[in-house]
Amino acid sequence: MTRTDLSRRGLLSAAAGLGLTVGFMGHAARAEGGSHRKKMITVIARGAMDGLSASPPVGDPDYAGLRGRIAIPADQALKLDATFALHPALAGVHGLALKGQARIAPAVAGPDRARSHFEAQDVLESGAAVVYGTASGFLNRALEAMPARKTEALSVGATAPLILRGKVQTGSWSPGAAAGGSPRLPAILGDLYADDPLLGPALARGLETEAMAAMAMQDSPGQAPAVMAGGGAQGLVRQGQALARSIGATVAGFMRQDNGPQIVAISVDGWDTHANQGAAEGQLANRLLYLDALLMGLHDGLAADWKDTVVVVATEFGRTARINGTGGTDHGTGSTAFLLGGGLKPGGIIGDWPTLKASALFEGRDTRPTLDLRGLFKGVLADHMGLDRRALDATVFPDSAGVAPVSGLV
Repeated sequence: MTRTDLSRRGLLSAAAGLGLTVGFMGHAARAEGGSHRKKMITVIARGAMDGLSASPPVGDPDYAGLRGRIAIPADQALKLDATFALHPALAGVHGLALKGQARIAPAVAGPDRARSHFEAQDVLESGAAVVYGTASGFLNRALEAMPARKTEALSVGATAPLILRGKVQTGSWSPGAAAGGSPRLPAILGDLYADDPLLGPALARGLETEAMAAMAMQDSPGQAPAVMAGGGAQGLVRQGQALARSIGATVAGFMRQDNGPQIVAISVDGWDTHANQGAAEGQLANRLLYLDALLMGLHDGLAADWKDTVVVVATEFGRTARINGTGGTDHGTGSTAFLLGGGLKPGGIIGDWPTLKASALFEGRDTRPTLDLRGLFKGVLADHMGLDRRALDATVFPDSAGVAPVSGLV
């Protein structure tokens, strides 16, 4: 059997196979106190993650009947309390939950009730109350609102997601081989564009970013895993987990640098499970294995800085409460958001559980949301990142004064 040793750069280049896109935002200047600054990571599960499988309410008497063969068996689910558990693929997150470092919001949604991916993702990332209400992302506007801080945005990959777009200047870094393989090329380009007011500073920022990337790869705890080639479907799943974990560790390496980003956005695709969703094993289980590995890579890579970090995992909308005719679920409304971090206050579920009674379902088909996702983000941005309530209500999330921050989480 052949062994393939993958470098961190190679792992990042292969991330597209997992549907992983990474975007970074952070301070341009070196901060006092090294890497011990408050950090926030947003993970967007694109495609509408099924909250009723990710955090199954196995204690709800209507759960098993609605879900049929895709219900997560109670004896395999990872118990949180008398009602809720986690999918067995989320073993790492469950371990954090037992330490008080992970919590769930099991009935959360944005303000829009459209079941269109494009529209719901626009509302999630823009932070607006309506579709196409603003052209910038709420994390970019949050950086603008941070008190007395000069900030800079950095996108990793070909394009920046909406959540990162806005007035804060955005640089970019795309993992891959050095241009042309020539070590002299950066110096040549530097001389060529030294006097250009636009290209000169842009090139300098790019080279600084590339140096930061090299440091992150070198300094991340542990070595890139040696992945076993072959092994059939399970071998591919293990490779996917190794890739996701290494990406998380490399992102953490960026964040631990003194001039690294404080706010990071990561997109994980592949959650649109209309058919053959699976239960404890299968299509959705594999995506959750990758998500768990990514989150544990962040946790392990951040090391002591984990105590200063909050991670929010959110999706554009949930999925139907009932299984459909093809063994999957269709576009729904309420879903689960995850909150993780070393500085979380221990507690139960975030928000209220509406139950899965027929009379409680939204439009007779979906988990009814009891918590506005903007309130969850407001709570983290206020209590953890220090943003002012007025800025949150008017600028970060426009026209949202009626949405109170979920306080006391951090």
